[in-house]
Amino acid sequence: MSSALILLTGHREAPYLIDYLRGYSTTLPIIHATDLEDLERECLPGRVLIAFCTAVIVPVGLLDRLERPAFNFHPGPPTYPGRHPESFAAYDGVTRFGATSHVMVPRVDEGPIVGVEWFDVPPGTGQMMLADLAFQATLRLFARQAPIMALSLQPMKPIAERWSGRKTCRRDYDRMTDLPPDIDAAEFDRRLRSFGEDPETRITVTLHGRRFVLEQEV
Repeated sequence: MSSALILLTGHREAPYLIDYLRGYSTTLPIIHATDLEDLERECLPGRVLIAFCTAVIVPVGLLDRLERPAFNFHPGPPTYPGRHPESFAAYDGVTRFGATSHVMVPRVDEGPIVGVEWFDVPPGTGQMMLADLAFQATLRLFARQAPIMALSLQPMKPIAERWSGRKTCRRDYDRMTDLPPDIDAAEFDRRLRSFGEDPETRITVTLHGRRFVLEQEV
């Protein structure tokens, strides 16, 4: 059992995750962290770090300071490492998707995998629905494994799953949201379904050296 649990996640998720973990132990200190400043203060030997759906990349110095494995839960299976896995999976028309838990190492999405939650993808599923289904899968995986990570004296053993596929980054996503001027109707619909459903995303097209932002009518 760790001396304390550091839960690296957002303000919205933290109360629900902490309340769930309290059902397994009322005595284990649980420290909510949201950023690197929090981690610099809280990463101490003997504590366990669990990250849930966060974009924070934990430096190797902080991981080493814990003197025990740290774990990350995130949407996206081992076949889609990197950023925005739901968009690239929707673009590929996958029939199965999921969530992953793994040991944290300095390089993103390369640590030993300790859990995967797979689910079937309904036909025609787009970016936002797939993201929601993957988040639910991440919650299920957390519910199954996080109490063990925090309370067990035995280390989590890696499973047979391995990382595969191309690790995507923000530049890859931005490239897919910048449409070529000669795009056909089928590819246009495919891009919108996979990359244009998020209201925070700008879909652009470049014509004669000038970039334009597309607006969809409601």
